Amino acid sequence: MSTQLETWITGGCHCGNVRFKVWIESVEAIECNCSICHKKGFINLITKPENFVLLQGEDSLATYQFNTEIAKHQFCKNCGVHPFSRPRSHPGSYDVNARCLDDGFDFLNRRPFDGQNWEESVSSIQ
Repeated sequence: MSTQLETWITGGCHCGNVRFKVWIESVEAIECNCSICHKKGFINLITKPENFVLLQGEDSLATYQFNTEIAKHQFCKNCGVHPFSRPRSHPGSYDVNARCLDDGFDFLNRRPFDGQNWEESVSSIQ
């Protein structure tokens, strides 16, 4: 199976207030078992800032931070869905929730990441 796709894909929150597009270079995604990813069902697509465009809804976003307060977990204030974040592992990047892509995420190769042991595991996604 190819690991390259190279296309723009759109997505957003449940109510539609927040809309984005992301340039998908690779079909590799991360399924993390940390407390927040597990509870949100977040499937991580980490991308460079130039590969992410917030199309609408900046004023609809709220930010949740915890622990080290490096990661910025952003969610829609109206529907509560978390379409993307600014991840601790790559704080200058975006981490798109593949579950928020308009056309689904079945095309992704998902690999597990041991976020419960983040410090010991983070080098595997650097």
